[in-house]
Amino acid sequence: MDKLLSGLLGGALIGLSATLLLWSIGRIAGISGIVNGLGTAPRSDRAWRVAFLLGLMAAGGIAMQFLPYGASRLQTGSTPLLLLAGLLVGFGTRMGGGCTSGHGVCGLGRLSWRSLAAVLTFMATAITTVFIMRYLAGAQP
Repeated sequence: MDKLLSGLLGGALIGLSATLLLWSIGRIAGISGIVNGLGTAPRSDRAWRVAFLLGLMAAGGIAMQFLPYGASRLQTGSTPLLLLAGLLVGFGTRMGGGCTSGHGVCGLGRLSWRSLAAVLTFMATAITTVFIMRYLAGAQP
């Protein structure tokens, strides 16, 4: 299976999982909201969150084992830098009221203007960051 086909299949599976979660229990598949709810949601609302997150991790592990060009197993940055990046992403998702999965996959699919504004902001920030890091700071990919 070539990379284009696997990308299309992966995108379709993400859309299907988001749709099934919305149709089955009426929840949005926004990963930051799901993770945040582990600590803040009522006890009765945690089982589906745990199951969803375990499914994400299992699918990633399976893809790494069986796809010849699966996710890279090489760490491309120092551990402290990656931890800092993760904390900044978490802070940004809280500040932005959601993440790319919630706004980009689910929000845009529901024609939400708020999600469109968030996705445009995410993309502009990402493009600006890559430009600064690659062309002004001289960092290599």
